[in-house]
Formats: sequence, structure tokens, C-alpha cells
Amino acid sequence: MRLSTPPIEPDARRATVRRPQRADARRNFDALLDAAREVFAREGAAASLEEIARRAGVNIATLYRNFPTRQHLFEAVYLDEVEALARVARELRDEDPWDALDTWLRQFVAYATTKKAIFDALNHQDPMFVAARELIHAAGEPLLRRAQEAGKARSDVVFDDVLFLVRGISGADQVGEGQRERVLTMALDGVRARV
Repeated sequence: MRLSTPPIEPDARRATVRRPQRADARRNFDALLDAAREVFAREGAAASLEEIARRAGVNIATLYRNFPTRQHLFEAVYLDEVEALARVARELRDEDPWDALDTWLRQFVAYATTKKAIFDALNHQDPMFVAARELIHAAGEPLLRRAQEAGKARSDVVFDDVLFLVRGISGADQVGEGQRERVLTMALDGVRARV
């Protein structure tokens, strides 16, 4: 079964800048995204933009040339991660249906846990955010459906139920990685079909 994960429409990305065409500018852009991802995960949404530029190995003017506002940077990091989740879903399309769903949901929890500060800072009614949410559904829903069709996931759950479950786990504050993993395993056992 082929999973379709449509790209985010350009108008939905209106506030987010595009990845530059020149190789050197692209390297700077990607270095800034990587640094922002790390710094925001560690320090939260109010993290220093100067620290992000320093970690990326560029000056602050380069950061602002790529991301005119903090919100642009939030959106770019968020969209980059959502698009990575969609790529993972495509890569899993030939795996065992349960293993594919389990792997993707664990990836989703890892993504959501580290993106909590950015997620909270986004406007959830913005077309960009709505398009990103649709992309997550387009990536994950077919994985659940395929696991259900194979008899490996409960047939009485819908994708929104599963997202609600794993978002709750990823959104818990002051939880150690070991505990988060145990609780996620218990939750996924509740999604798995009983044979």
C-alpha cells in the first residue's frame, strides 16, 4: 500500500521562508535549523537567537536574513520536523504493519517531546499549522489503517484517538526518558489488537 503525504502548500507556508538555492546559503540555513532545534528543545521558546546563531557558526545578521522574526524560525523548525515525520511514514510503507505504526508513533513522541516549546508558541489557527496537522494525518492515518487491516491494531480506534494518546505522553512535563518509554509501550499495547 502506498502512503501519500502531500507537501505543505506554498500559501500555507506564507510566513515561513524557503530554503535558499545557493549551496553555501543552504548550509547556513540548515545549520540554523539544527541549532534552533537543539537550543529551543533545551531552553524553550525564549531561547537566545544569538546563541542559535553562534551554535550554527554564523553571525546574527545571517540568522535574521534567513528568519526575519522569531516566529519565522519557530515555523521553519516545526515544518521541517513535520516533513521529516512524513518522510519516515513513506520509508515505513513496506515494513510489517504493526512495526511500521509502532516505529512512526515512537518517532512522533520523540518529535513532540522536543518540540513542545515551539508547539506552544505557534498560532494553532494559522494556515501553516493547519496544513502541518493535515500532513501529520496524511502520514500517520494510513499506517494505522494498514495495521488494522492486517489485524494487528484494534479496529475500534481512529487516528485522532491514537494521536490524543501519544500527545498526552509527549506533553507530560518532568518525565524521565525511561518512564516516558515505559508509558508509551503500555499505551501502544492498548492500541494493539488482541489475538
